[in-house]
Amino acid sequence: MKLNLESKNFRLFSPDENNSNRWQDVLEVTNRAWNAERFEYDDKLAPDGRVMEMLSEHQCQGWLEGYLLTGRHGFFSCYEAFIHIIDSMFNQHAKWLKVCNDIPWRRPIASLNYLLSSHVWRQDHNGFSHQDPGFIDHVVNKKAEVVRVYLPPDANCLLSVTDHCLRSRNYVNVIIAGKQPAPQWLNMDQAVKHCTAGIGIWEWASNDRGDEPDVVMACCGDVPTLETLAAVELMQRHLPELKIRVINVVNLMTLQSPHEHPHGLSDKDFDALFTKDKPIIFAFHGYPWLIHRLTYRRTNHDNLHVRGYKEEGTTTTPFDMCVLNDLDRYHLVQDVIDRLPQLGARAAYAKQAIRDALIDHKEYIYEHGEDAPEIRGWTWGNKQMAGHLDSTEGDNIEAGVEAPIRN
Repeated sequence: MKLNLESKNFRLFSPDENNSNRWQDVLEVTNRAWNAERFEYDDKLAPDGRVMEMLSEHQCQGWLEGYLLTGRHGFFSCYEAFIHIIDSMFNQHAKWLKVCNDIPWRRPIASLNYLLSSHVWRQDHNGFSHQDPGFIDHVVNKKAEVVRVYLPPDANCLLSVTDHCLRSRNYVNVIIAGKQPAPQWLNMDQAVKHCTAGIGIWEWASNDRGDEPDVVMACCGDVPTLETLAAVELMQRHLPELKIRVINVVNLMTLQSPHEHPHGLSDKDFDALFTKDKPIIFAFHGYPWLIHRLTYRRTNHDNLHVRGYKEEGTTTTPFDMCVLNDLDRYHLVQDVIDRLPQLGARAAYAKQAIRDALIDHKEYIYEHGEDAPEIRGWTWGNKQMAGHLDSTEGDNIEAGVEAPIRN
């Protein structure tokens, strides 16, 4: 925004939630656009403000569409649950782009960029009314040459994805990224490479190199990535014989066939990543059946088990939101145990420990009103914060693998 003050062709559109969506820093270099009477107690209002803030998603969408059609640039920051309000307006813009792409005298316009930074998994304080990740399902129905959906797992990936989206033309880009403090898994160089591919194996979290994995742990979204890695670390400690492959998805459309979407992986590359016959435990940001839909005919769906939001929510702790929807680290470990008969008698003891950990979790939040320290303070490779299933034995983190940097 600061670099654009001379050109004055970039605006931020926000339905009365600019600060709530953590974009307050932009007000250090510009103001909220305001042409009516002002009072001394008003906060950052001015006629030349570049932030378009008004409690009407429809108004913000209309403003941004018109702004883009004049050859200028911007993005729309919104709560994930309430972006549904403009579903039909999104429809019309996507249809318009699809038709205009076939008209040679139409000049390209900047893409319509949505940034949903107040998402379903961190609405624990607002409750059930603010918990809905279904906009993704709506978006992927549109023509593949128009729509793009990105779920960066950390801040560096968010920077890489956003840079790409703001430079693009003739698309509708949807970026979903949490606004709360969160782990930083990749450095900037790693993030650029990962986002360019859109999907990849995280070697530092996997231990199957040179072997067929026993299980594939896939994740898409920042909170699902956190819970998947916490689950993987528990298994590496307590089931060290398991060969685990971790796959992270940034570009959701890579899961589709290349016949359906230009970003889709080939069947050969898809099978190389996910294998043809190993169990896949997939932790997903949105409604779980969308992953089944996107991967239709690409994998044996008896092997694919997806965890996601299943319309269970309330005002509770952040981790409990995951527990309510069976997306937490303990349920993910249980999903693996249920699909690996080679664990034999050990499975019974592991599942009992999981049951006890979930009971302890409920008791703790009822008493303290926040998640337990081993949940709130968990970091990759930190034995002291590994959780209820941790012990002093079985540290199976591969020698020489450097843990990722963190915020």
